[in-house]
Amino acid sequence: MARSPLTLAAAVTAAVPDAEVVGVRRLTAGGGGRFDAAVATLADGTELVARVANEESVDQEVAAEVVALRALTPGVRGMLPFLAPEYVGAAALNGGRVIVTTYVPGYLIDADELPRGEGAATSIGRALAALHALPPSVVRSAGLRERTPEQSRADVRRVIDAASRSGRLPVRLTVRWRDAADDDRLWAFEPSVCLGGTQATSFLFTDDERGAPAVSGLLDWHGLSIDDPAVDLRWVASAPDATKDIFGAYVDAAHRAPDAALRVRARLHAELEFARWLVHGLEAHRTDVVDDAAALLESLAEGVRDDVLLADIDDEGRTDIDDALTVLANVPKAQNAPAVDTSMQTDAFDPDDLALAPDSSWGDESRARAASAAHETQPIDRSELAGIATGDADRLGRRHGADDETDAIPVADESRQSPGEVPDRSSRAAFQRWMSSSSE
Repeated sequence: MARSPLTLAAAVTAAVPDAEVVGVRRLTAGGGGRFDAAVATLADGTELVARVANEESVDQEVAAEVVALRALTPGVRGMLPFLAPEYVGAAALNGGRVIVTTYVPGYLIDADELPRGEGAATSIGRALAALHALPPSVVRSAGLRERTPEQSRADVRRVIDAASRSGRLPVRLTVRWRDAADDDRLWAFEPSVCLGGTQATSFLFTDDERGAPAVSGLLDWHGLSIDDPAVDLRWVASAPDATKDIFGAYVDAAHRAPDAALRVRARLHAELEFARWLVHGLEAHRTDVVDDAAALLESLAEGVRDDVLLADIDDEGRTDIDDALTVLANVPKAQNAPAVDTSMQTDAFDPDDLALAPDSSWGDESRARAASAAHETQPIDRSELAGIATGDADRLGRRHGADDETDAIPVADESRQSPGEVPDRSSRAAFQRWMSSSSE
């Protein structure tokens, strides 16, 4: 059952002692409802995000993110050239648990709209290099996962074997991936602190002094670990115009020895997401997902017909596999397949409010659209805020004074929201949403 923004605002008052909520608006990415989320504005202007999971598996993901965010001490955050949410507190709500974090402002750019050249692409590369340069103690002190290159390699082999046993994996891909898993050159990398798989939707942007988009915040911290840095770059093949510049900026800013196999390993991880999607369908006994994944794998196999993955280890240029992955956006759903919402993406920032259209410019218009939702309010009854049980709340760095003259809390106009029914998506869209969740 979806929780209203008012209910989540009430949870903020329970999670943050002395906080006075004076405004609230819904926060959504228009996905399949994995989270209910809202942004609450406090009397001093501070904005906080309240999120509650709608599924047990997602609740575990939120719990992992809390651990990760708590591991980011002020000293660690000072090493990053962007913002990350800060954990503020939690409260019980109808058998669930509301997690409250600070709000990170910014807008999103879809992967296929990332432009080449200096700007968003190079800023992403530098941001990931800074993340991967964090000291391993950040992860180890929090007791988070750490994998060696050999463990990463073993995981790849397990995925290949599981997909191959299904009989739905094309032979061409089986041979291609097993050759890669057996090639020692790919697995001689130095593990680093990473997020276990970022997406284009993990990056928030603001305009810099030149009016160009620059990474201002990073979301999706639930997979914080020590692992293969190429995992955080696997999505880059879906940004065809920006791929070269993202990798170039990353390599230039990296504080580690050059990794000649980085791009090849990133492409391998990207291809294996199709196999993971297949394995997920098999384990969940979802024939629609299995058929969906099988169609994607067939298209991928055809796209890499003339591509030799391992030949590109020392090649800094763009390869055919980047095109093979991007053309999957045009793969149609299998006929007679049942319509199903396979959304697994997290609620974050509404693309309708924050993402730039293809003909938009990086100027005042984009910033105004990103901020517009905060000013569309209507009064509501304060009595609706009662009855929320207090959880293990952490205090903010400062107390929020009460304003006795405030009689109502404005709430964002929900008429702007899209209808509850999520339209049927293409196979590629379903897979993109799968990739937006942790697949490890």
